[in-house]
Amino acid sequence: MSRPTGPTRRALLRGGAAALTVPFLAPSALAQTAADRARMPAAPVPDTITRVMTARPVVAMTFDDGPHPTLTPMLLDMLASRGIRATFYVIGWRVEREPALMRRIVAEGHEIGNHTWSHPSLFGYSDAAVLNQLDRTSLAIQDAVGRPPVTMRPPYGNLYPRQRRMVLEARNMPTVLWSVDPEDWRRPGSGVVANRILSRAHPGAVILSHDIIGATIRAMPATLDGLVARGYEFATMSELIGWPRWDSRNIRLARST
Repeated sequence: MSRPTGPTRRALLRGGAAALTVPFLAPSALAQTAADRARMPAAPVPDTITRVMTARPVVAMTFDDGPHPTLTPMLLDMLASRGIRATFYVIGWRVEREPALMRRIVAEGHEIGNHTWSHPSLFGYSDAAVLNQLDRTSLAIQDAVGRPPVTMRPPYGNLYPRQRRMVLEARNMPTVLWSVDPEDWRRPGSGVVANRILSRAHPGAVILSHDIIGATIRAMPATLDGLVARGYEFATMSELIGWPRWDSRNIRLARST
């Protein structure tokens, strides 16, 4: 899960980092067509996004660590009944196990983001090992739904500023963190999760939660309806940033040989 970490937890996680053995893609793996580049805003893309500065009452609901075979479909039903689009930061090995569920997520208008292959803390990883985690996941997503993700989120938020710049330069993917965290990974209960999100929401918020936790899914009806009652609208991450819809961009990945 993408747990926010203080200095003590970060120090513990850093010690557990290990290099991967899966092959990684060449730096040119992320190919963008000239037409796609022309549609993108001229302003430079930041390497890290935690929120979007806007006066509009719009938020991005983001869900990490799925797809879960039973909880994610329940969440999708809730979102569909309300006409809400969200962003799912998925784990690569779960994507490979649930391709049909991945296709449902995309068919219902949601965005997919990269949450690494095996959910490690990336502190202490070499650049090549970081790219291993991202590339293998991007390829799994492309194989499942026909296109790769355009943003990534590091597990636990653990990615040094230098690494975030490297990922943006090497793969053209900004690191998306969050500005609202209900700490649902601590299992405080569905009522607490809903209240924390509602009390901390703000225009341009990136709201973090996890679709592998039952209490979080149970918190969503009150959360979503409460946000609507407060006048909030919902956007995917690309929409919140001001980009074209992620599934409209002409990006394809090339496998290394």
